Amino acid sequence: MSGARDVVIIGAGHNGLVAAFYLASAGYKPLVLERRPQAGGAAITEEFHPGFRSSILAHAAGPLRADVVRDMQLERHGLKLIMPEVAVVSFSPDGRVLTLYHDLKKSSEEIARFSPKDAARYPEFRQSLAKVSEVIAKALTLTPPDIAEPSKRDLWDMLQTGRAIRRLGKKDMYRLLRWGPMAVADLVSECFDTELLRATLASRGIFGTFLGPWSAGSSLVLLIRAAADRHPVGAACFAEGGMGAITQAMAAAAQQAGAEIRTGADVIEISVGNGVAQGVVLSNGEEIHAQAIVSNADPKRTLLKLVDPIHLTPNFVAMLEHYRMPGTVAKVNLALAGLPNFVGLRGNTDSLKGRIHIGPDIDYLERAFDESKYGNFSREPYLEIAIPSLTDPSLAPPGKHVMSIYMQYAPFKLRGSDWETQRVALGDTVVRILAHYAPDLPQLILHHQIITPQDLEDVYGLTGGHIFHGELALDQFFTMRPLLNWARYSTPIANLFLCGSGTHPGAGLTGGSGANAASEILKRLKKN
Repeated sequence: MSGARDVVIIGAGHNGLVAAFYLASAGYKPLVLERRPQAGGAAITEEFHPGFRSSILAHAAGPLRADVVRDMQLERHGLKLIMPEVAVVSFSPDGRVLTLYHDLKKSSEEIARFSPKDAARYPEFRQSLAKVSEVIAKALTLTPPDIAEPSKRDLWDMLQTGRAIRRLGKKDMYRLLRWGPMAVADLVSECFDTELLRATLASRGIFGTFLGPWSAGSSLVLLIRAAADRHPVGAACFAEGGMGAITQAMAAAAQQAGAEIRTGADVIEISVGNGVAQGVVLSNGEEIHAQAIVSNADPKRTLLKLVDPIHLTPNFVAMLEHYRMPGTVAKVNLALAGLPNFVGLRGNTDSLKGRIHIGPDIDYLERAFDESKYGNFSREPYLEIAIPSLTDPSLAPPGKHVMSIYMQYAPFKLRGSDWETQRVALGDTVVRILAHYAPDLPQLILHHQIITPQDLEDVYGLTGGHIFHGELALDQFFTMRPLLNWARYSTPIANLFLCGSGTHPGAGLTGGSGANAASEILKRLKKN
């Protein structure tokens, strides 16, 4: 067994790197073990065709929590964020195009082309969403309280949250309490008449989830995302050099603070004795002892695979087995010989610098979801797209481009088939749908990279292919993420902690779970 370490962190995804930084800054010497050749987890940049580099999985920042960016001094470590003027452009089959900007006035002017009434409502909706989500944003920075025996700190935090809710005023307090459990389709339909606008807003409440726009609680997902970014449709925030530039800057910050990062180090077991985590075992047989083990892997992979379930109670195992994490997203990266000509833009390529939304109405999104419920991938999927080479030419050869496409819905378990058999059909479906809006796209494709939900599990370690380590749902949020009574980053095994997106707040690439977990882990370490 190798010499004892202060802390071993399993997985060098963004939350693992954030946790490593804060632990190292407090004087500990964390060792981060990453099984893949590079740090980054789902936020990586790789060459997928000669001369073409892409953000292989995630293509837009969370956005990162401001305190994480500040504390880690990510800009000093080379991070340059790009925020184009356009947030999202949405296409309709009839050739109409809705371009929404980060600027409120420009967005309202664009909406007015569809509906003056909706344009007048949009500023009020944005203001209410910002106020309501501000309360949720505060909750996202907190460690969920101990429900059975709340500490003085827990009671104080809950009191402050209650006061923040009261300060909203009667109208917005009512909205907060009412919006959360709603279907996002109901929410946007109450506020707006334009279908293309409704669908664009609603998609933020279903992205990456096994929810359709008519699913109860999908509005909560919208509110969680608005807590990190108050723009109603979400910002378009990219990193120069691709998303891997974010995690490379995080890795540099963690190492400067005193952390060690080892890649190509595959943890296959967490060793436990007398109910206490004692170390990890690598695939090469090496054993590393540590005072604390912190897993950035998802809860199921950590506690049902890396840990022998004999160390857990049958009741806990049963609850964790029912923790929902059904992947619904596939990823397609395209190397293009040129920029596609999208119908309705009339050569205005600036609109393509933000995110691109394909899902023209609520019914379209719901039908895409319906297919996945029965084990089929959608033949008319909802797509979220970016062409990062428009704002960062270093990603592709001169005159050529990279297109990054999220395809939803693609269930992890297919009925009567498997993903290796359906890989080509998935890619063909994505291209076929896109060709309705950009007819010349098929002729421009030099290479496809098709990443199925099975690849997300096998290659990138995301159990069930779920990109958020578990559903963002009412019963898997805050004090119930991942499980009731186990939402404070600890586990039933002493000295074993979780810091990944399967813990609160678990809202994507923000760094929130890693920062929150580090705070709690430090309290435990100081008690020992």
